[in-house]
Amino acid sequence: MTFQEQITEGIPSVLPSPKPYEATINHAPKRKEILSDEEKKLALKNALRYFEPQHHAALIPEFKAELETFGRIYMYRLRPDYTMYARPISEYPGKSEQAKAIMLMIQNNLDYAVAQHPHELITYGGNGAVFQNWAQYRLTMKYLAEMTDEQTLVMYSGHPMGLFPSHKEAPRVVVTNGMVIPNYSKPDDWEKMNALGVSQYGQMTAGSYMYIGPQGIVHGTTITVLNGFRKIKKSPKGGLFVTSGLGGMSGAQPKAGNIAGCVTVCAEVNPKITHIRHSQGWVNEIIDNINELVPRVKKALENQEVVSIAYLGNVVDVWERFDEENLHIDLGSDQTSLHNPWAGGYYPTGFSFEESNEMMATNPDKFKEEVQKTLRRHAAAINKHTAKGTYFFDYGNAFLLEASRAGADVMAENNIDFKYPSYVQDIMGPMCFDYGFGPFRWVCASGNPEDLTKTDKIASDVLEEMMKNSPVEIQQQMADNIQWIKGAQENKLVVGSQARILYADAEGRIKIAEAFNQAIARGEIGYVILGRDHHDVSGTDSPYRETSNIYDGSRFTADMAIQNVIGDSFRGATWVSIHNGGGVGWGEVINGGFGMVLDGSKEASRRLASMLFWDVNNGISRRSWARNEGAIFAIKRAMETQPLLKVTIPNTVDESLL
Repeated sequence: MTFQEQITEGIPSVLPSPKPYEATINHAPKRKEILSDEEKKLALKNALRYFEPQHHAALIPEFKAELETFGRIYMYRLRPDYTMYARPISEYPGKSEQAKAIMLMIQNNLDYAVAQHPHELITYGGNGAVFQNWAQYRLTMKYLAEMTDEQTLVMYSGHPMGLFPSHKEAPRVVVTNGMVIPNYSKPDDWEKMNALGVSQYGQMTAGSYMYIGPQGIVHGTTITVLNGFRKIKKSPKGGLFVTSGLGGMSGAQPKAGNIAGCVTVCAEVNPKITHIRHSQGWVNEIIDNINELVPRVKKALENQEVVSIAYLGNVVDVWERFDEENLHIDLGSDQTSLHNPWAGGYYPTGFSFEESNEMMATNPDKFKEEVQKTLRRHAAAINKHTAKGTYFFDYGNAFLLEASRAGADVMAENNIDFKYPSYVQDIMGPMCFDYGFGPFRWVCASGNPEDLTKTDKIASDVLEEMMKNSPVEIQQQMADNIQWIKGAQENKLVVGSQARILYADAEGRIKIAEAFNQAIARGEIGYVILGRDHHDVSGTDSPYRETSNIYDGSRFTADMAIQNVIGDSFRGATWVSIHNGGGVGWGEVINGGFGMVLDGSKEASRRLASMLFWDVNNGISRRSWARNEGAIFAIKRAMETQPLLKVTIPNTVDESLL
C-alpha cells in the first residue's frame, strides 16, 4: 500500500502482524500497577472498542500482556510501517488543506528525531502524549484525510470522537487533554485514567500537535540565560551555568548556553537521550566521570570557552562536588521533569538508571522515598552555592514545589513563598510576558529549507523596521530577537519540520504573519503554519510558572487560559487545544494553544489579524489588571492602536492608607 492508502485505511480490517519490541528505541518506563482486576478488565474492554468483535479473542491476551508489562495498552501491533516524519503538505491525502497541515504537524510530533518515546506516542516530558494508543493515531489520520472545510474533528484526550458538521470559519480540530473534574487531578488519578484509556497528559505542545523539537524552548532559554547574566551584572563569557535534563524540552539548555556564550554543564541520567542530543549537536561533549568533569570545567572557565558539557550521571553529584572544589557557579537551575516525579521525571542518587527504572515499577513506595531523599540533598547543595553568590532560579518544572513536599530547605522565612524565584517571576514575566513578548512560531508546510530561509529574512526585516519606532521600554526585547533570528540558520536549530520560533509581541506577530501571507500570495513561498508554545503571555494559567508574577491573589484561577482558547476559536484559529497539566504537573496548570494555516488568501489575512491580536492582548489585560507595570504600559499602547479595544485599567492604592 502507498503512504496515502495507509492513511485513508485507518484501523485495518485485517489485523497486521504483531511487531517486535525494538530495544534500540528510547522507550517510556513501565508505569506503576494501579488498576484492580476489575479495572484491568475495563481497560481491555475500552481498548477493544476500536476493533471488530472477530478480532477480540486474538487481541485480549496481547493487550493484557502490554498492560502487565508496560502499565499501558499502546497497541504496538498497529504502529504504521511507513517512516514517521513531517512530509511536505502536498503528500498528504485529503479534501482540506487545513486538515493536511494538521496531519503534517501530528507526524512531526512523532518523528523519531523529535519524539522522546516515539513507540509510546510520547513527544516529551516523560508522559506528554499525542495519543494514548496507535488505534487513535490511525483513526485520527483517516478522519483528517476525509474531512472537508465544513467539518470539525473533536478530540477527547487522544480519542477522535468524530467529525461534526460546522462551517469554514470554525476550527478544523478542537482538542482537549486531561480535562477532569478538579477534585480528581492528583497524580494517581492520572495514572488510573490513563491506564484505563480514558484520559491522557498532553503536556503543552505534544497533545496539541505544535511541538517543533528542542528549538521550541532554545530561544526562551537563551533569553533566560542572557537576562540571568544581566541580572547578576556579569558577561556570559567565562561564566558557568549548571542545570540538568536533556529530554525533549530540557535538551535545549546546552544549545542555549552556547548561543548565550557561557560554559554549560547539564547532567542527565539517561544514556540514550544523552547520546542522541550529542549526535544532534545540541551538546558539545559528554563526560561520565565526575573526576574528569571538574578539571574540564575549570579549564573551560580559565580559557573563557563557549562550550556545553553533558555529565552522564546525577546532577546532585555535580552540585555537591563543585561545592567541595569551591568551583563557583554563576547561574543554576534544573529542568528535570519533576511534574512527573514518580514515573521517570526525576531519578534518585545511588542507583543506576536501570535499577531506578526497576524500582519505579516494582517498588514505587521505595522509589518515591529515594526521590524525596535526593531532592533534599539536591536543595541542600544548591543552598551552599547560593550562599557563595550563585543565582538560582526555578525553571518552572516543579522543582521547588516537589522539593518542598519532600521537606527540603527551600521555603522563605514566611513559610509561604519559596526562597528562590521562578524564572518567570524574575525574568520572563516582567521582561517579556508583561510586554506581550512570547514564543511565536511557524512551520513551512512545503518542507523546503529555502522557504524557512525566506521566512527568516521576512521576519528579520519586519522586526528591524519596527524597531526604528518602537518605544524604549521594548528596545532590548526587539534587539535580542533580531540577533536571534539572524543567527538562526548558523545555529542549526531545525529538528524535524522546517520550523522556527521567535519571541514577538502582538504587533510583531501580526506584521510578520501578514508578510508571510503576502509572500504566499505572490508564490514566493508555500503555505505557513502558525502557532506558539503554550508557555506564553496569554495561553497558560500556571501559578508556579507562567503566572507566577501575578500578585493580586488570582494565581490559582484559570479564566485566562479558558478565555484564550474560546476567543481563538471564533477569531479564526485552524485548530485549538486546552490541556490540564502541561509543563508543571497534572492538576497544577491549565493551558491552551492554537494552530493557524496561512494560504495567501484575504480570509487568512483577516483571521490572523483578529486572532493574534486577541491571543496576546487577552493575557496582557489580565496581567495589567494584576497591576503589573509593564502590562499596564503595553495594554494602554494597544488601546491607542486599536480603537475597538477598551480594557479596564486598575487604580492603585496609597500604601499608607492601608
